Amino acid sequence: MFMTLAQRAAALLGRITAPALTALAVTALATLGGAGANPAAAQQRGPQSIAPVAEKLIDAVVNISTSQIAKGPEGVPLPQVPKGSPFEDFFEDFFNKRGGRVPPSERKVSSLGSGFVIDGVEGLVVTNNHVIEGADEIIVNFHDGSKLKVDKVIGRDTKTDLALLKVTPKKPLTAVGFGSSANLKVGDWVMAIGNPFGLGGSVTVGIISAKQRDINAGPYDDFLQTDAAINKGNSGGPLFNMDGDVVGVNTAIISPTGGSIGIGFAVPADTVTMVISQLKEFGAMRRGWLGVKIQSISEDIGESLGVPENSGALVAGVTPDSPAAKGGVEAGDVILKFDGKDVTTMRGLPKLVAQAQIGKAVEVEVLRQGQRKILSVTVGMLDDEEGKPEPAAEGGSETTPAPSTSVLGLVLAPLTDEARSRYGFDAKINGVIVNDIDPSSQAATKNIRPGDVITEAQQEPVREIKDVEAAIEKVKKSGGKSVLLLVEDAKGDTRFVAIPF
Repeated sequence: MFMTLAQRAAALLGRITAPALTALAVTALATLGGAGANPAAAQQRGPQSIAPVAEKLIDAVVNISTSQIAKGPEGVPLPQVPKGSPFEDFFEDFFNKRGGRVPPSERKVSSLGSGFVIDGVEGLVVTNNHVIEGADEIIVNFHDGSKLKVDKVIGRDTKTDLALLKVTPKKPLTAVGFGSSANLKVGDWVMAIGNPFGLGGSVTVGIISAKQRDINAGPYDDFLQTDAAINKGNSGGPLFNMDGDVVGVNTAIISPTGGSIGIGFAVPADTVTMVISQLKEFGAMRRGWLGVKIQSISEDIGESLGVPENSGALVAGVTPDSPAAKGGVEAGDVILKFDGKDVTTMRGLPKLVAQAQIGKAVEVEVLRQGQRKILSVTVGMLDDEEGKPEPAAEGGSETTPAPSTSVLGLVLAPLTDEARSRYGFDAKINGVIVNDIDPSSQAATKNIRPGDVITEAQQEPVREIKDVEAAIEKVKKSGGKSVLLLVEDAKGDTRFVAIPF
């Protein structure tokens, strides 16, 4: 006979004693309400509410609206007709003489972003440079509905995408302070407040997903990554920790749809404070300058130099009369430390140099042909306006090419006057010219191009092809697997290349 669910339950309860029923009830309460019974455990899973923190900060976060005058296209373009066609004159007459063509007109283009007040008395506001770039008018909109026109853009830095604005407040504004981004850990809770899609005062919460992200936005990439929702219009807004300190400035997102997919990036607060202090003092960012061309150390290059892969920064070239040149830095040096700080990656060096005090003599530890050396280099100031050398125009009279030799898939020839003229090298450059490359060779995978000059082989000067051949034989006899070449192009860019045998 089948029993109903109610009959089964009654039969079961009839066999459970009172003490057992009490024990079951306690167990159920512990299972269902354990989190509530242990507030500390609940807090570890995330803050119960961020309302108290957000309420204190939201008045300091502003919406940035900009406008600029742009010339619009002609209202009615001419129909496309063949040149010289009888219809060409007809349409010109109709559209021009009869007023059919509308002349170019001016139109106002607007954009929206976010920012935050860092000094409520002076009226200083931080935002992204791309939010205000090209703007003719900038308006700061506050959470209470009030507005202030920006009196002055105190300074901007395109490399970190930051800008400092000045407004004149009628009364002291609510301001926020910076925390240390260095103390952040992956997994820490953060909160973003901004103006996504024009929806001002929006609050989102997430965690720090990663640190020191390089997204190829510039030479000083060092972004915080967060999954707090960041969308268009959040740019320039603050990223807060749970103490209410600004730990980053929201700058970029990765999104195939244009909306948040949980991958947003913020400039770390430690970088922001350095940049903003210089913008406030000088109106521009003043960065340290060393005067070296550097590259990362691949496995092949590391094997040739006797250093681990991706350790330090390899000096591929030194700018004449630069701080590095005056301090004794040479091409082929591997910079291991700068001003007492380890250089763990190639991209780490520019950040350290940029932050160094201009005019300060710092210790630079290098590895040179297996020996560690300590050099003293006085930091210079980076000139962002310094132009790149123009590539020389090809030309010259036709002459008989010099005899060439194939070495490791590279067709090498002497660097004659005709070759110097054709590729734009001056008399100061010595070496052998690359005339061609075997596409099936290892050299073809190393980004060497015809017209490049090999100036060194195994960190020894090259003047003739036999110097390259001698370096190869020396490496083979020592049991090495590749030869290290220093290559220079017509623009003056130098780089080390390791070609396996």
